[in-house]
Amino acid sequence: MKNPEVILLMERCDLAIIGGGMVGALAAGLLAATGLDIRLIEAKTPGPFDDTQDHDLRVSAISAASVRLLQQAHAWERVLAMRAWPYQGLEASEWQGFVTRFSAAELDAEYLGFMVENRVLQLALWQALADWQNVTLECPNGLAALRQLDDGAELTLSDGRRLHARLVLACDGAESRTRQFARIGITAWDYAQHCMLINVCTIDTAQDITWQQFHPSGPRAFLPLGGNRASLVWYDAKDRIAQLAGMTNEQLAEQIHNAFPVRLGPVSVLDKGHFPLRRRHANDYAKGAVVLLGDAAHTINPLAGQGVNLGFKDVAVLSKLIHQAVEGGQDFAGPTLLAEYSRQRRPDNLLMQSMMDVFYQAFSNDLLPLKLLRNLGLKAAEHSGPLKTAVMKYAMGL
Repeated sequence: MKNPEVILLMERCDLAIIGGGMVGALAAGLLAATGLDIRLIEAKTPGPFDDTQDHDLRVSAISAASVRLLQQAHAWERVLAMRAWPYQGLEASEWQGFVTRFSAAELDAEYLGFMVENRVLQLALWQALADWQNVTLECPNGLAALRQLDDGAELTLSDGRRLHARLVLACDGAESRTRQFARIGITAWDYAQHCMLINVCTIDTAQDITWQQFHPSGPRAFLPLGGNRASLVWYDAKDRIAQLAGMTNEQLAEQIHNAFPVRLGPVSVLDKGHFPLRRRHANDYAKGAVVLLGDAAHTINPLAGQGVNLGFKDVAVLSKLIHQAVEGGQDFAGPTLLAEYSRQRRPDNLLMQSMMDVFYQAFSNDLLPLKLLRNLGLKAAEHSGPLKTAVMKYAMGL
């Protein structure tokens, strides 16, 4: 039998969101209007923004649908007040002349998406959250332990306090401690390739097309950041990426000159970093009072830059379900609602993971028949009409 005195000593809230990054902060922003008591718990404070700073390495390609969600959270205008760069075109190729192009003009759209630094997105969302009295941001703080209860979960925070929450949103990334505390397993494996992010200064300015060229060792991509700044993404074998990471910026610039298409032109390297490529998918999206969103539920090969957009889709679905429950006087933390969230999001996330895996496998070999087949496929996709339009709309969330 529970000791009522112990329960009274606990702080209480309706929603505890573990992880105040892009996904967690958006969840708080979209759910604030429900009037629920929300705690957003984050371990690290993002550094302040200064427009004289160079771009961060962590950049996301934000889709049109994600922009709308950020607008709903009253954060997008704050993003634009800091830094974001629209792109109107996307190209994918391997051999010269065999290319698939996507253009905003084909959909009569203003843009395909925006390149935005992850920190800028987080800061903008935090600024918007400050307008809500029912949202409490706790930083620095974290989750030290979690115990499932019949009416929610008991959280022990890093500062020693205990918190009772009716529902816990795990938004704390691929290595989610919340997921581990809830004993939700994952299916996971490592890809053969690692990824290197390189911020560069280019000769050309104000490019609005993002492109990637496929190689058997891994694709190489160009992400415009505005002005004469860009982010290069280089996928390759673990040993090769480690070798590149050990070079000086001048030596790396020479390697880029040799490895990237001529269209890039000369660059100077400003910053660099690298990480392994891993695929994860949670066996369950919800267990007891804990529900997983974003990378805590799924990670994806970053080939198409859809990772954060999938996480934002998770937030959009869960937020809509909780809003409907609160407005209808129903249980916003009940198993029926969480099962519906899983039903809507799991197939979509699995589809995107599988599509990226097919792309990864198809372009990760040097067999001539397959090279010919995949380049013919890129050429055919360029002229596929309604199919191409459907792919563009799906990627944009339209």
